Amino acid sequence: MKQVKKIAVALMLFVAATSFVNAQSKVAHIDVTQLLSAMPEMKAAEAELKKLQETYGADIQASMTELRNKYTQYQNEATSKSKEENEKRAVELQGMEKTVGEFQQNAQQEIQKKQAELFAPISEKAKAAIERVAAAQGFDYVIDAQAGSGLIVANGKDLLADVKKELGI
Repeated sequence: MKQVKKIAVALMLFVAATSFVNAQSKVAHIDVTQLLSAMPEMKAAEAELKKLQETYGADIQASMTELRNKYTQYQNEATSKSKEENEKRAVELQGMEKTVGEFQQNAQQEIQKKQAELFAPISEKAKAAIERVAAAQGFDYVIDAQAGSGLIVANGKDLLADVKKELGI
């Protein structure tokens, strides 16, 4: 009877230990920002976005130069014009300022929209590669190891090299 009791206790301890080992999850980490910056698609998207920003910047700069020139011209001619004409010109300048401001806001919105459009498929591709590598290596969780993301100690497996290999970079 004592032996049966010992065997039962030993069996329970074995089952408990096995359950404890199985309950532990495997965790890995990866610096997603570093991965994304290494992807050729990201470099191409950033170049396209920069080109768009430069185009809008040049347009805005040209509009601002035109506004400044007109302001200077109207200021120089103000003494030779009637009060009514100067008021008309002031309203015209205010309208131009408003137009330039609206154009700046629209340009910023278009840049943000284009950024989201360009970066979304790249992020999805990176996420899918991370998921494939994690599944292949048996990891339950993958934590972003980027500085400031909350990861304090990164002693676990770093998947960056494996995911780059998966993506062919």
